[in-house]
Amino acid sequence: MMSNDPVTMVAALLAVMGVAMVIWLLIAAGLRECAASCLCLAGANALQALALVVRWLPESQWRTPGLIADVLLLGAFAMLHLSVPLMDDKPTRWPLLASALALLAALLTQLPTGPHHAAHHLVVNGAGGLFCFFAARNTVRLLRDRELRPALSRIFGLPFLVIGGLLLVRPLATLWMPDVPASLDTRGAFNIAWLWAALVMTLTVNGTLAFLLMLKLVLQIRRLTLRDPLTDALNRRAMAEAMAAEHQRVRRGHTYAVVLLDMDRFKQLNDTLGHAAGDEALKTLVEVLRPCLREVDLLGRLGGEEFCALLPYTGVAGAALVAERMRQLLETTDFRWQGRSWPLSASFGITESAPSDEDPTEVLRRADEALYRAKAQGRNLVQAVEAIDQPAQPPRPQSASGQGDPVAS
Repeated sequence: MMSNDPVTMVAALLAVMGVAMVIWLLIAAGLRECAASCLCLAGANALQALALVVRWLPESQWRTPGLIADVLLLGAFAMLHLSVPLMDDKPTRWPLLASALALLAALLTQLPTGPHHAAHHLVVNGAGGLFCFFAARNTVRLLRDRELRPALSRIFGLPFLVIGGLLLVRPLATLWMPDVPASLDTRGAFNIAWLWAALVMTLTVNGTLAFLLMLKLVLQIRRLTLRDPLTDALNRRAMAEAMAAEHQRVRRGHTYAVVLLDMDRFKQLNDTLGHAAGDEALKTLVEVLRPCLREVDLLGRLGGEEFCALLPYTGVAGAALVAERMRQLLETTDFRWQGRSWPLSASFGITESAPSDEDPTEVLRRADEALYRAKAQGRNLVQAVEAIDQPAQPPRPQSASGQGDPVAS
């Protein structure tokens, strides 16, 4: 049975906000990465609850309770707005937001307060609604960055829009319809409907933010299963899955190329400078190679010092250009470890897929054969092995290392 007592409804709101605050504090204590966002959400619920309590205090000649309640409410919605970018580990504009809150508080001190002064409530509710609209925008952007469908992204941003709408409806309703009670503790159909909507939306917003937090954690776990923890390149399993998916397009006429590379004299580097230097050299290699790749290309670590680049819609000629650019960039990299300089280089083997390849392992076998040739002919070279049923390719770019032709079939 629905309650028609506004005091009971406000008590229910206070209970929901109190429970949400405790839950977010517990989550913040257990999750270091999302602690700032969870603390913001706990603070938002606490400030909203405190604003409701303060609003019930008797007004003095200085109008202190009402003004404090309004400032607390603005702070609550500002923290709600900040929680979404913090959850996505994005920088926040604390100074700008604090300045805006200070200006709003100063403006409120100059406006007459009370339940029937619409200008005061339009400033408070309008600013709070604006914070909610920003939170809705940030939520949609966060979910789109996580490759969620646009329609679903908008659905999860909807609760913030509804909260913002509720904030704007109340002062506008009291302005346009004088019979609507402006105070929350007044009985009336509008008040009860508004409080029920506020209760449902408070639950929904906290649930939406809990979903965003869960989604972030799930994606982080998924990333750990697909990424090499040292270099952040794809791991062997992820590369195998990507190549299998790309190989399905070969029979539809789409070619892909593979660049297999192995760092030269890596064991000597480890023995001379230590394994920590070797780890740093591998991370440096990935940082150097990534700018050579397009958005559709993938780079993975197959194990040890061996890496693989998957180049969709690319033949041997294109792969040769990419591999040679990688080779040159790596060769000119100034790698230093504890004051000591060490030359970095790698050997490259390239090939492209062919319709006769039954699976990606045949493509990798040819790339591995080309890599073996590069190692045997002096290292720091690019070598290619073409599929039997592929037409001859145009001449490859020449090496800048002075060690001969960088690409040979």
